[in-house]
Amino acid sequence: MSRRFNTAGPCRPGIDYMVPAAARLPEALGLIEQDGYFVVHAPRQTGKTTTMEALARELTAAGRYAALLFSCESGRAWEDDIGSASRAVLERIRAEADRVLPLPLRPPAWPEAAEGALLVAALTAWARACPRPLVLFVDEIDALRGQTLISVLSQLRDGYRGRPGSFPASVALCGLRDVRDYKAASGGDPSRLGTSSPFNIKLKSLRLGDFTADEVRELYGQHTAETGQEFTSAAVDRAVELTAGQPWLVNALAREIVEEIGVPPAEPISIDHVEQAKERLILARATHLDSLAARLAEPRVRRVLGPVLAGDVLTIEPYDDDIAYLRDLGLIAQDPPVRAANPIYREVIVRVLASRIQESVIADPRSFVRPDGTFDLPKMLSEFTEFWMEHGEFLTSRDYYHEAAPQLVLMGFLQRVVNGGGYVDREYGVGTGRTDLLIRWPHTAEDGTRRLQREALELRVWREGRADPLRAGLRQLDGYLDRLGLATGVLVVFDQRPNTVNIVERTLITTVTSPVGRTITLLRA
Repeated sequence: MSRRFNTAGPCRPGIDYMVPAAARLPEALGLIEQDGYFVVHAPRQTGKTTTMEALARELTAAGRYAALLFSCESGRAWEDDIGSASRAVLERIRAEADRVLPLPLRPPAWPEAAEGALLVAALTAWARACPRPLVLFVDEIDALRGQTLISVLSQLRDGYRGRPGSFPASVALCGLRDVRDYKAASGGDPSRLGTSSPFNIKLKSLRLGDFTADEVRELYGQHTAETGQEFTSAAVDRAVELTAGQPWLVNALAREIVEEIGVPPAEPISIDHVEQAKERLILARATHLDSLAARLAEPRVRRVLGPVLAGDVLTIEPYDDDIAYLRDLGLIAQDPPVRAANPIYREVIVRVLASRIQESVIADPRSFVRPDGTFDLPKMLSEFTEFWMEHGEFLTSRDYYHEAAPQLVLMGFLQRVVNGGGYVDREYGVGTGRTDLLIRWPHTAEDGTRRLQREALELRVWREGRADPLRAGLRQLDGYLDRLGLATGVLVVFDQRPNTVNIVERTLITTVTSPVGRTITLLRA
């Protein structure tokens, strides 16, 4: 039986296709050889556990260290009960050691100790009894909260001076966030740990990155080598583009194609299969995407994504760590400017936020398909204006992403009427001043050939105290259309100034001429 693309839990050698795990974190070995304590952080489902487990296995097999990965997840439920949480973690250490380490390297019976010293006493006893230096990978460290987290970090600092003979030679804390950003729950409100440097013995913080394009090709190539089924070059390139190398997404796309869509092994996997898999993943709201979507209601997420969706500039305080938080979650890219981490996340964010609009649209998507199979964009714009005049003020007044409320209303409406027949690509980002949409509508021409209709829209908002965005919008739309190779497009300007004329009077569809002479459909709403 061939291996599979894994989307649930750590990868298993020989069972799952996997990029060589330890190679993804090449700096770790040098830090371990220095008896270093360090941090490894990355968003969820990027392969932290797989990588640490492989590294521990390789270190032990090489004969120099006794290396072990264990999780602190079992301590989560105990919150500030330091003794119970410590005992739960120690039980996991013993269980994992019994499972993967040879008998001479396993820990002795844990000594008796005060509840706040259970961990330091146990690790001291183990280090003294073990014939090799200990290397510990502490997974899910940020599952611990409040006083329990403070206690664990403090005990590691207390024992640090005894390494390597009387304490683990090297310790890696593995979690979602860098240790400097760990929060302790206090009275239900997050607050910083009691010291500005809660783990000041660390040598370095390492971030486990996404797959490179070459690693995606290598992963997909393993499937080709085992089954003979080829991923076309265009399909791999599109997968890299859609996922930006996010490991779960890379595996999920391939798994959807191979197992759910069920492309026959004799048939090459094409870019169309990748597009189909992307849509299925988004619509199914798989666990990974669903957990990501659940974050969108958090105030600190809204403070960043609201302006991003609207194309506005950020007004976050200089020392606010909201941006760092979203980067640690993997929601936004790791480098400026602030933007969604990849096109699939970009689509999920909008679809989740616009979903209640989409569910409220009663228009039949089939009514927007012309007899020749093309998409009737003028009809869509006309019916949207009716919807907007009737519901726009109510919907935008209640939307908790208020900066981007008008855009979300249009995108929800558009998603409903395009759904099932075509695709909507969205581009938005901080400071751009706009949201760009591209409708891609595949259809069959009268001669039987497959065609792709493309329609471009630019959305802008006119806010109080700012100039009419028409001129800038036309100029930017010209650039967008040049990039797409299209002759015409649509500019939508939402007037969100208070005390302006009522929504019925100001909502109008006309045509204007762009700076380079294109005829542009203008919707003022």
